[in-house]
Amino acid sequence: MSTGEIGGEDMEMMRVENTPFTLAACAEMLHQDLPFVDRVARIAERGLQVEMWGWTDKDLPALARSGADIGSMTGYVSGTLTDDEGVSAFLESAKRSVEAAKTIDCPRLNFHGTGLGDEGLPVEPVEHVTGEMWARATLTIEKLAEIAADADVVFSLENLNLPVDHPGTPFSHPSDTRALVAAVNSPHIRMNLDLYHAQIGDGRLIDTCRESLPWIGEIQIADAPGRCEPGTGEINYRNVAKALKAMGYTGVVAMEAFASESSEDALDAFIATFSDLA
Repeated sequence: MSTGEIGGEDMEMMRVENTPFTLAACAEMLHQDLPFVDRVARIAERGLQVEMWGWTDKDLPALARSGADIGSMTGYVSGTLTDDEGVSAFLESAKRSVEAAKTIDCPRLNFHGTGLGDEGLPVEPVEHVTGEMWARATLTIEKLAEIAADADVVFSLENLNLPVDHPGTPFSHPSDTRALVAAVNSPHIRMNLDLYHAQIGDGRLIDTCRESLPWIGEIQIADAPGRCEPGTGEINYRNVAKALKAMGYTGVVAMEAFASESSEDALDAFIATFSDLA
């Protein structure tokens, strides 16, 4: 097998067994000593779906040839949800992102309450979200839903945390993203419920999952503090996994986390936490 490539037929059969979920892992944060396409291949070899962030710096043809199941990527390049210039940039870059997603057969595109710059900081930080901003964001996401429907993809709105990683980001709480997704009410706009961010900003993870269940497009996880694999922080992800199963959730659970030691050990811990839940 050549570097970064996996046999297509084998990939169709390779899945983690004994889990009700589709398990995925973020290639941006694991195997960071390897070229990106090799990171993707290593994750796929474990039977996992692969997630990535921005696409403009990636070799998309090489990722397409890898045979990996790439489930999620960032769905915009620039822009915001709430002002004329920002909305225009956001929607135009969303269209470009859809075209990029087609080249790697990626069905989910992620977005946030505003554009993020260096180190995940908002390009235009917001101290107070006004009613006018809420209304404009809803209208913008309605237009995004039309783009998504035409392309038969799903855009997922991710909650972020303000105290540690993303201060000044509007629409950052799970209740915010849920309200916007519910208001737009399109199957092509879903929540990316990030439980790492939710733990830092809000807590109540199991209740938040239950309240959000009708609108969840995927769930992302990392332990807190530290943003590493399950078992390295304060979150009892085993109980979260059992609660999700009891709720009937069968969608994607993705580890968007750094490895506390080796990436393979981190993947082992993630798979074990979300498998064999009987």
